[in-house]
Amino acid sequence: MSIEAIPAEKPKRNYNVLFGLTLLALLVLLWIVLSLAAPSFASGNNIANLLRQGSMIAIMAVGQTFVIITGGIDLSVGAVVGFATVVVALLINAGVPIAVAILITLLVGVAIGLFHGFGIVKMGLPPFIITLATLTSLRGIGLLMTNGNSININSDSFTAFSRNSFVGIPNLFWMVILVGVPAYVFLHHSRWGRYLFSVGSNAEASRLSGVNVQRTIYMAYTLSGLCAAFVGVLLAARIGIGNPTQAEGWELQAIASSVIGGTSLFGAVGSVHGPLLGAFILATINNGANLLNVNSFWQRIITGALIIIIVYFDGLRRRGK
Repeated sequence: MSIEAIPAEKPKRNYNVLFGLTLLALLVLLWIVLSLAAPSFASGNNIANLLRQGSMIAIMAVGQTFVIITGGIDLSVGAVVGFATVVVALLINAGVPIAVAILITLLVGVAIGLFHGFGIVKMGLPPFIITLATLTSLRGIGLLMTNGNSININSDSFTAFSRNSFVGIPNLFWMVILVGVPAYVFLHHSRWGRYLFSVGSNAEASRLSGVNVQRTIYMAYTLSGLCAAFVGVLLAARIGIGNPTQAEGWELQAIASSVIGGTSLFGAVGSVHGPLLGAFILATINNGANLLNVNSFWQRIITGALIIIIVYFDGLRRRGK
């Protein structure tokens, strides 16, 4: 039986919708509580800043979700972001047109994703190992390219984009919509999205059903690399520099956002809206904690506790099937 002939699982779809509504309710509750506890939270400047903070992690979380659904992991995305800031900064300062510089940077992210796919599919390396190796290597390559220095970007038109807004909404948040809408259609309404879920559920059964498992793995890691490189471009525009040490630890935030958003680390379960909400829940917690002068260590503890609770209940759900 071909994978196209397999109907979508209604219980799983209903679970994703219910979980998404629960996350949305939690986010709204957090905003209400923080607005009461810290009046400055609801100010226009703070909300805009929160949206900017959450947007880049949200885009990374979407790319990470594609990988996790297949049963893999991508630990390199933070390093890809930092490396992408260096690439786009060097290109723009060299006089390359902004659009071309962005395109080349995105292609670098695609190439890194293809490399991960090659390591997993052809070399038989575990996703954890190949992406961890890339994480370490890209940081080193970036430092060699910059001699350990930051590169100031000499283009006001490039950096202005991330600091401006459209109809009162920060441009960076519009980029979340730009990524999120096609990602949702791709994952939930295309055969390629069904392939990702199928491979994460049972790779061998998928292969016997006619799914090109190797191509699907390539696709998942390529999309993750592309999203990370895109975030690198946005980060370079926001801070105005290229620095390979930027986005350190962001891979963990992307994974946390995806998991909090309902993506199962066991594979085959996930959505696009969940990780997006998860990213803004984390951004809200961090933003609110800063306004309330809560020790930053507690922010990490809260994030870790959320991950443990959600993964625990995900395990219960799986055993209850």
